[in-house]
Amino acid sequence: MDAIVAARISVCTVRPPIPQRKRSSYISFPSSLKPLLDISRPARNRRKRASTALVTCSSSSAPAPAPAPAPAPEASTEIGVLDVAGIRNASRRWQWKGQYSINYFVSCPSTAPPLLLVHGFGASIPHWRRNIATLSQKYTVYAIDLLGFGASDKPAGFAYTMEAWAQMILDFLDEVVQQPAVLVGNSVGSLACLIAASEPRENMVSGLVLLNCAGGMNNKAIVDDWRIRLLLPLFWLLDFLLNQRAIASAIFERVKKKDNLKNILLSVYGNKESVDDELVEIISGPANDDGALDAFVSILTGPPGPNPVQLMPTISLPVLILWGDQDPFTPIDGPVGKYFSALPSTSPNVSLTMLQGVGHCPHDDRPDLVHQKLLPWLDNLFS
Repeated sequence: MDAIVAARISVCTVRPPIPQRKRSSYISFPSSLKPLLDISRPARNRRKRASTALVTCSSSSAPAPAPAPAPAPEASTEIGVLDVAGIRNASRRWQWKGQYSINYFVSCPSTAPPLLLVHGFGASIPHWRRNIATLSQKYTVYAIDLLGFGASDKPAGFAYTMEAWAQMILDFLDEVVQQPAVLVGNSVGSLACLIAASEPRENMVSGLVLLNCAGGMNNKAIVDDWRIRLLLPLFWLLDFLLNQRAIASAIFERVKKKDNLKNILLSVYGNKESVDDELVEIISGPANDDGALDAFVSILTGPPGPNPVQLMPTISLPVLILWGDQDPFTPIDGPVGKYFSALPSTSPNVSLTMLQGVGHCPHDDRPDLVHQKLLPWLDNLFS
């Protein structure tokens, strides 16, 4: 049963040591993020900080002045990893539709162009802890917990759909960001961003970054992959079992055990050192919240949503696609992977880079490789 569930779960998350790119001068972080940074020791040796680290910027405050240049750490192997407890303490709340409390994080608001980071299945804002500080050097970085994940509400009986998440993203841009932003998504987060950008007359999205984009909210969408067709009878059986409350609860309890989660994560990461206790805790913690079981069942048994193959022809925005070549959930030789890998030859607005030795969550698996491609693309976009 674990193998069946693992095949259905497009889980994204983890914590590796990050080789730092050589820099000729210095790294300058927004002052609001410095209390959250812990770059003095390699990731594998770092202990969790106390939950007192805060980002002290309010939504009404003026943009913080640019920090003075600081010398780069001499022996650091990381560009900057934010403290997970600090991220959680500094997060804010937004009421979606006047009834759902949504958790989000922002690196102190400024006049810099905004980015919105959207996680994948089972993940949450701390999954971007290896990326926020680097991106915040030039951009205002927002990150959001989708409804049903992280510290956002998990309403009982809610029918989760890709379209609902896409609408949530658009409403967040309208009400919180209040200006066009680049959407950066992983897995189902990528697909939600793609759906949002494809909405007619949508003008709040200035660019798209897709990290191993999912083919659907669940694998029901990928019926033209022989591997999925082979497993379809097992998926149908799992759907039936998940609709029996007692059985669903037993399956969920088994899946969210830390040992099982770690095995799933090891199967989707190319860099196995990234799969540590902190990553497992990032995934397992929210799974204990009220409503987490309902979200798990609804997402795995619900409609898969729009297919990216049908959506991409409607996109004229600049698109950067980064794809880990060791992804078992959306493999490059599968129908979705093949489509995206061929897209740049017919779509001049699309750029694609294959990341060697990287799994389903490139931003956490090998953030250094992602930053090497993402930062120049963003520079060009906003030049």
